[in-house]
Amino acid sequence: MKNTISILLIFLIYYTSAAQNPANSVQIARLKYSGGGDWYNDPSSEVNLLNYLTQVTKVNTIPKYQFVDAASDEIFNFPFVFCTGHGNMNLTKTEVANLREYLLKGGFLYVDDDYGLDSFFRREIKRILPEAELVELPFSHEIYHSFYDFNYGPPKTHEHENKSPQGFGIFLENRLAVFYTYESNPSDGWADKEVHGDDDKTRELALQFGVNILIYVLNN
Repeated sequence: MKNTISILLIFLIYYTSAAQNPANSVQIARLKYSGGGDWYNDPSSEVNLLNYLTQVTKVNTIPKYQFVDAASDEIFNFPFVFCTGHGNMNLTKTEVANLREYLLKGGFLYVDDDYGLDSFFRREIKRILPEAELVELPFSHEIYHSFYDFNYGPPKTHEHENKSPQGFGIFLENRLAVFYTYESNPSDGWADKEVHGDDDKTRELALQFGVNILIYVLNN
């Protein structure tokens, strides 16, 4: 973990009034999308990650499972939106337009391939941002060092195709707007232990990586 007091001070100062003003608390919204994929799986994931964030940083959170429809204006209430699933993602034109506006206006989308999502996500993100490229992030990128150091990129939480884990991003005017983990699946490690049966070390690394993503977003 980085021994940088400044990071904690930023969060502690910013969230001092969080108990009196819940709107200042960190929250994650799960993206509900069209296509038949199980966007809703492992509802304990965000809850556990947000509780872990509070445990290691003292940042106030709203640790509950909250979903938001990709076509809804409510998405603009959440600076951090999480998307996952195993199957097809086939967005409507309204969802495409809404997600595009969300990202262009400063929203952040984290997508975790829960195995089977990759080809569908790559197709749909090109519909959302046809002018942008999904590029692999270097291991030196801040998201891998914002709180804990992940010197080799995303942790390997679950084996899918016997490939190395990768982290990709889409930048809009030098801002990382979309982060995508492939062959990594850290969100499975956030879920309750009995769901996937991962060992404590694997789950801890997954949670630490989730903290990095959240802190990166909150600092940028």
